[in-house]
Amino acid sequence: MAAGILLVAGGVLLWRNTADAGRVALPQAPQAVAAPDAVEDVPPPPQASEKTREERRFSRYDRDKDGAVGRDEYLAQRRKNFAKLDVNGDGRLSFDEYAVSGIQRFARADADRSGSLAPAEFLSTRIARSTRASVRCPPPDREG
Repeated sequence: MAAGILLVAGGVLLWRNTADAGRVALPQAPQAVAAPDAVEDVPPPPQASEKTREERRFSRYDRDKDGAVGRDEYLAQRRKNFAKLDVNGDGRLSFDEYAVSGIQRFARADADRSGSLAPAEFLSTRIARSTRASVRCPPPDREG
């Protein structure tokens, strides 16, 4: 009987030691590091104001740089885009001229030339949108 008690007590002690060995000690909390004075003296980076953006946009439209945007200057880009679509140059857009990019996209997607798009072919017509890369600031230097 005494041997049984000693065996059980030894098992409990052994089990307790292996349980303690499996625990991971938590690291100490980092101590606050005072920022050097030089960092406080750095001015914030310049930022473009809305006025600056509008001034740049105005400058792009004002082709003759006379300080005013005339009707022809305002519509110049639209005339250029229209001229690209007006393939035959008659000053009028037919539906085929207007829809030329859609017609070309359909033709490229219709791999089997059946005149209709199967689901796999239709998938190739999706617009690939790129997301703007988010700007991430580097983490502060921590010495320690």
